Amino acid sequence: MSSSQLLSISTFVYALAAFFYLAALIFKRPPLTRPARWTVIAAVLLATAGLLFRWVESYKMGIGHAPLSNLYESLVFFAWTAGLVYLFLEYKYKSPLVGAFVTPIAFLAMAYASMSPNINDRIQPLVPALKSNWLIAHVATCFFGYAAFAIAFGISIMYLIKARKPEEANGIAGHLPKLPVLDELTHQMVLFGFLFLTAGIITGAVWANSAWGSYWSWDPKETWSLITWFIYATLLHARLMRGWQGRKIAYLSILGFSAVLFTYFGVNLLPGLHSYGKA
Repeated sequence: MSSSQLLSISTFVYALAAFFYLAALIFKRPPLTRPARWTVIAAVLLATAGLLFRWVESYKMGIGHAPLSNLYESLVFFAWTAGLVYLFLEYKYKSPLVGAFVTPIAFLAMAYASMSPNINDRIQPLVPALKSNWLIAHVATCFFGYAAFAIAFGISIMYLIKARKPEEANGIAGHLPKLPVLDELTHQMVLFGFLFLTAGIITGAVWANSAWGSYWSWDPKETWSLITWFIYATLLHARLMRGWQGRKIAYLSILGFSAVLFTYFGVNLLPGLHSYGKA
């Protein structure tokens, strides 16, 4: 079985996990979160195998490199990191219904990567700028950060839904975790993502210096990465120094993830050193 087949299967497994979690939430059937969790584990394992096989296939083609070099591979890696970070979150905090707001994001990333006619899923030689030992460090740290921000986004949506009717017992809001729990989970995920994004920006700057002779060139992706960093830095500062909680933090988290999406997709429409991200 090829890497593409494994990754295609993992797309549908992510979809099945999202179905289980959403069914558990909408139909108020918490036991469904158990098969949902095992389905996420299966999706992550399939994606892991697919990425490893793709890595091996690239060496067999004589252009061996980590599968992190184009838009297709980065979307797959994002879904993999989102699934992995979510499983850790569920294991540690025992809040399985968060999966109803996280697994659809992972599925959409995989579906876009696998089904979009505008994305090339072929294994290709690296462009000169990507031939660096910093590739894995930079991309991995950035995408673990993005995954954490995606989960924080999902939890923030949950918070806003719950905050509308916090005392509701029979509706969807009544089956979500308590508001203080959601608020703390958002903070923990943002902090986790912020640390990884910071590491990603630093490794990216070192990589840029070796590739282009400058640590910072105000390339669109660099600029928007910095804007995203400042949004999340503002969130953490407001919480730690100003005591912000609740809706304010949720709105900032949503704003931050919007900046992540523009950094990831929007700047590909602009000319710059990171234009290879379109491939």
